[in-house]
Amino acid sequence: MARRRTLRPEEEELWRSVARTARPLHENPIFHKPEPAMAAVPLAQAKPRLNTFTLGEKARRAEQHDLAPSLPSLLAAAPLQMDAKMHGKMTRGKLAPEARIDLHGMTLAEAHPELIHFILNVQSAGLRLVLVITGKGKRRDDLGPIPQRMGALRHQVPQWLRQPPLGQAVLQISEAHLKHGGSGAYYVYLRRR
Repeated sequence: MARRRTLRPEEEELWRSVARTARPLHENPIFHKPEPAMAAVPLAQAKPRLNTFTLGEKARRAEQHDLAPSLPSLLAAAPLQMDAKMHGKMTRGKLAPEARIDLHGMTLAEAHPELIHFILNVQSAGLRLVLVITGKGKRRDDLGPIPQRMGALRHQVPQWLRQPPLGQAVLQISEAHLKHGGSGAYYVYLRRR
């Protein structure tokens, strides 16, 4: 059974004002409640139950955590092994590379021996700053749930340069300045022999 609830005083006043404007269907009202004489008391301003808010105001702005940070941020976070002044000139594109190798169009299996051969020959010739051009990579269709990175060579070359036999020859790896290829190339600063 449904329970009846009593009306609060402000609800009862609202009901009376609506009932005064209504026209009865029947001559004899079925229910008639005598109105008690009430003194005119101003209703207190109803206090809102909830404070005003905007959506998401208390939510903390969480940093987005990328499981694999971008390549430029990894290279920038690497400790500086070379002279800071020389590194600044190099990253601003003020130093011209003394030699370059272009790995465009090569597979990983073709590019790795070429890179090893090039770096070791250039170091034995006494050169210090070389440019390794990898290209930015092609955009492929992303068909799976795991995102695909663009540019296999672009991501693999810095790892090759840190591993043997190139690890002892390389002093610093940095992304090239825009006039030397930008994110599609790397400056490789070699150790003296």
